[in-house]
Amino acid sequence: MVSYMNVLLYGVGGLVVAGMALLVAFQEKLVYVPVLPGLSKAYAITPSRLRLTYEDIWLTSSDGVRLHAWFIKLFPNCRGPTILFFQENAGNIAHRLEMVRIMLQQLQCNVFMLSYRGYGASDGYPSQHGITKDAQAALDHLCQRSDIDTSRIVVFGRSLGGAVGAVLTKNNPDKVAALILENTFTSILDMAGVLLPFLKWFIGGSSSKGKILNFLVRSPWSTIDVVGQIKQPILFLSGLQDEMVPPSHMQMLYAKAATRNNRCLFVEFPTGMHMDTWLAGGDQYWRTIQQFLEQHAPVKKEVESSQNENGSDHVRHEMDENARVEVEHACYIYSSCNDVPPIRGTALQNSGCIHKQVCTENISLLYQDSDGRCLLS
Repeated sequence: MVSYMNVLLYGVGGLVVAGMALLVAFQEKLVYVPVLPGLSKAYAITPSRLRLTYEDIWLTSSDGVRLHAWFIKLFPNCRGPTILFFQENAGNIAHRLEMVRIMLQQLQCNVFMLSYRGYGASDGYPSQHGITKDAQAALDHLCQRSDIDTSRIVVFGRSLGGAVGAVLTKNNPDKVAALILENTFTSILDMAGVLLPFLKWFIGGSSSKGKILNFLVRSPWSTIDVVGQIKQPILFLSGLQDEMVPPSHMQMLYAKAATRNNRCLFVEFPTGMHMDTWLAGGDQYWRTIQQFLEQHAPVKKEVESSQNENGSDHVRHEMDENARVEVEHACYIYSSCNDVPPIRGTALQNSGCIHKQVCTENISLLYQDSDGRCLLS
């Protein structure tokens, strides 16, 4: 019996030591994956492939790293909201272009896509300290531009990008109008226990008040410590079928933010997975974001009045049948709800925030007019 227990203890100890060794040696490769298996680091396509108007932007971070980005505009003089988009940990910004194309059409916005250091055409090697500087360089660039409404800059981060966006938003209360988080983790510390379950006994929780081996994690990305300090409005988009980040992480982030910020909104998408919530959520996904932007990044009244006097850049004309153009994957309008009815306006206890549940529905439209609006088929 004694020998059996010794073997068991040695086995558990060996697993812990092996896990620690893997964590110390390869943690950056686990957290940051600039190159997907079987693909190259270079961009597979550029926005021009999807007929999007864009600029190649080259930035220099505060520590001297050369960074690349794409600034994609709905049209040259668009004064709509500008989305500063931060991607997930794997691949590069080219892999998000189809989603961004639909984002432009649905939200009538501009989108700035940054390649983190070590990703795409950017120099350097990824780290939490470095990527935080990269995000600040991107925001500073946007704030210096004269061709956008700098009061309508909204940060949008998915997964790792949500952690990046949360830090940037907290650090820039006067530059960022609002924050959108989608399928974001509470911290890399907690994700270590998700990916390697036996580590959850040794790593996790707050970076400042966590477990004994937290000091080994070089990129903790403790969003749970940051989100409660954000003063701007926050929209939480959670796919309940997320196979990478447990949906409970988003719920904890929302609960932490809502205790101090009464301008929060939490929306669940029952069929949304880690990477496809924007697609599974359909029209309700885009409508939720659009309403959030209209409320928290509205057009300035003087600009709106000026546009009305000049005929407006956004006048929408009725299109006759001959003017309709069918565009594959251009937009998605949905008709009947599957299984779960929407739950709207359900107030959470002890919170000034609103919780919604959004159902997925069936595609019934793939048409677009010359102004980029979706039309019923």
